[in-house]
Amino acid sequence: MSTASRAQKAPDTRSPARKLLTSFGFQIIAALVLGVVAGLIGRQLGASAENPTILSDTLDRIGSSYVTILRAAVVPLIFTAIVASISNLRRVQNAARLAGQTILWFCITAFIAVIIGIVLGLVIQPGARAGEGLETGDPYTVGTWWNFLLGLIPQNFLGLTVSTGPGAVDGTFTSSVGFNILQVIVVAAVVGIAALKAGKKAEPFLVFTESLLKVIQRVLWWIIRIAPIGTFGLIGSAVIKYGWDKLVGLGWFAAAVYIGLALVLFVVYPVIIRTNGLSIKQYFSGVWPAVQLAFVSRSSIGTLPLTERVTERNLGVPSSYASFAVPLGATTKMDGCAAIYPAIAAIFVAQFFGIQLDFFQYLLIVVVSVLGSAATAGTTGAVVMLTLTLSTLGLPLEGVGLLLAIDPILDMGRTAVNVAGQALVPTIVAKREGILDEDLYNAPREGLPFADDSAGDSDAPEQDAEAQPAGAR
Repeated sequence: MSTASRAQKAPDTRSPARKLLTSFGFQIIAALVLGVVAGLIGRQLGASAENPTILSDTLDRIGSSYVTILRAAVVPLIFTAIVASISNLRRVQNAARLAGQTILWFCITAFIAVIIGIVLGLVIQPGARAGEGLETGDPYTVGTWWNFLLGLIPQNFLGLTVSTGPGAVDGTFTSSVGFNILQVIVVAAVVGIAALKAGKKAEPFLVFTESLLKVIQRVLWWIIRIAPIGTFGLIGSAVIKYGWDKLVGLGWFAAAVYIGLALVLFVVYPVIIRTNGLSIKQYFSGVWPAVQLAFVSRSSIGTLPLTERVTERNLGVPSSYASFAVPLGATTKMDGCAAIYPAIAAIFVAQFFGIQLDFFQYLLIVVVSVLGSAATAGTTGAVVMLTLTLSTLGLPLEGVGLLLAIDPILDMGRTAVNVAGQALVPTIVAKREGILDEDLYNAPREGLPFADDSAGDSDAPEQDAEAQPAGAR
């Protein structure tokens, strides 16, 4: 099966210097470097989490504003993406088989990842090597299987939640509005299935939803294009707030997590790709723009538009299947947050408190990691998944407080691996089912615009070599 029609190949007349400067990958890397430099300058000037300065406040506002913009688009994106993805299954042959194969491969890669996490935890012994002066603390959120199941029940159509509490400064009560992403997913899934069952009468609704999704994706693509600005603020603020001194007491734990992430991303995924007869180089060159954005934004859902885009346009997965598999992966496929990290963290907590785990408890870590990924719901952070694991094993939840100080540093790597896996599984399934556009997968990346950007869109930005295939035709 070939992917959707693509624009005619256009010559790229940009100079080498302009190609480099307009490259999304180059802009992200430059922003990372400049952010680290700005953060180090801020620390030299005395800025810290406890002692904010003008520079640290500016970096924090830039980074937090970008994350706020991303989060603002999460709910409409998730609702329309899931409804549209379910409705798109009506256009796919063997839809049930594709869905089953997708979920099966989610479980396979999660199983491999959690086994790697357990082995690293036992070999490196991060809890036994923890530095002095670590303080336990109460986790700010607790995950249990009961809470997870209750959280699936929508309180209202939008999954809207309102919390009220005293302010940290003056004690006055303020209210904040949030969304329960799990409930949004449930509502969207039910609406999508109901629309399918309604048949022709639901066609106008499905057409409107798909059109709305395209509009939201275009807005999100604009947000993604300013990611280098957000990257500069986020990284600079992180260096000032957390610095390398936070890693002193938890150095072995951080090392174990990043070794595990690297093994999954650079060993396990390439082996799976090669075993299925695909080029490892082409996979990484195709998925890398989404991995970069995931590393910075720390949000699988925030990266979803770019992940789906590179999965279709770079890796050659048919749009009708990718529009189902990628949103599903963005909410449930978490090899970093829900497999490697909770496995190593649970072992760390057990070792720190001198608790000996038995075979059954290690088995529980595997089960929770493979089945409980949806508890992370594609949002930043994996504390809910960790507390779910600890509570299932009967380990002290106070141990979560040990790890919160460096959670943002670890979350960047975790999310990058999550997104890489979310693009990998649809590619492998499409290849195995004979629907992958291998010509597009193997095409060189030459920096051409996307088809929908070049058709009737005069302000469409030119994309970089990493994000675009040359085989557009």
